[in-house]
Amino acid sequence: MEWWLSMPKIELHAHLNGSIRYLTLIELARALADKGVIDFRRVEHIILKSDRKLHEVFKLFDLIHIITTDHASVTRITKEVVEDFASENVVYLELRTTPKNNVSQGMSKRSYMEAVLDGLRAINSVDVAFIPSSEEPRILSNPLLSGTNDKCSEETRKKIFVKLILSIDRRETTEMAMETVMLALEMKHLGVVGIDLSGNPYLGEWNTYLPALQFAREQGLYVTLHCGEVHKPKEIHDMLDFLPHRIGHACCFENEHWIKLKSSNIPVEICLTSNIQTLSVQTIEAHHFGHLYEAKHPLILCTDDPGVFSTSLSIEYQTAAASFGLGRKEMFELSKNAVEFIFADNAVKQELINLFNSAATNLEL
Repeated sequence: MEWWLSMPKIELHAHLNGSIRYLTLIELARALADKGVIDFRRVEHIILKSDRKLHEVFKLFDLIHIITTDHASVTRITKEVVEDFASENVVYLELRTTPKNNVSQGMSKRSYMEAVLDGLRAINSVDVAFIPSSEEPRILSNPLLSGTNDKCSEETRKKIFVKLILSIDRRETTEMAMETVMLALEMKHLGVVGIDLSGNPYLGEWNTYLPALQFAREQGLYVTLHCGEVHKPKEIHDMLDFLPHRIGHACCFENEHWIKLKSSNIPVEICLTSNIQTLSVQTIEAHHFGHLYEAKHPLILCTDDPGVFSTSLSIEYQTAAASFGLGRKEMFELSKNAVEFIFADNAVKQELINLFNSAATNLEL
């Protein structure tokens, strides 16, 4: 495992709330129970259950949404999640989250995102770069580090690039989806790079979100879609016709969808553990990662929800290597190639490429 931890990695499909630490989830749930907001005995089994099917995953997310209703919790979770990714040598992270309105807590979609940004600024164990280079070429997010960033510390401290993707939930209306897009546009200078469509795939209709997604793309935001989590052939067809910049999962594709995907060359965010645990794919051997890898289709290994599925990006790489007979060099190249598909500018991409080239020497590849 040590080698997989030391390899630099790119994470492009991680949900903020799904990446919450298990102990933090328990602590926040007990705190709400003490306040009488929830009955811990009635929700404990949802938290403790393993091997969740897809509908059970969304039960847990409903609980997490109840638990993360105040700004302090959102800030704490953001800080911990980024620290966890950085600790396993994730050098670039696109963190996606659904901005929430919670009138009882004085929370708006904007204040929710400000709490996320506060979490990024609160990190002091690593340098967090989230402001676009066009706005501030060498900014580090944590002002508490001023005075310590001498030449030595710059060379030895870990650095992680973090970009934010705002998610449209499939329970939302067209107007609510457009509100999220407008917020993303207003916060581009703070590292918001794109829009995601996610949530319970059994809910909602594609045409509800299409106007907001089209507007987002027209305004220069990147778009990634949860696509093919369940068997909805018409929706999958329409999503691929939209030509998003990336898609996630692609579990329930039919032959015509594979043909369309390959002809469009849309990169796929692959989440092995998530897909197996939710039974979106029956076995690891049957997972479409192998098929797409052999076809040299653009792929990115991701975690989806490391907290929910008790995984990490290092585990995902180790699992892929063991399951599909791939060596360390092939997996390193897979991680390095992911740089091409990130939602960031060329300056960031070049810095990451330089980092990977240096790491290849150190890892003796």
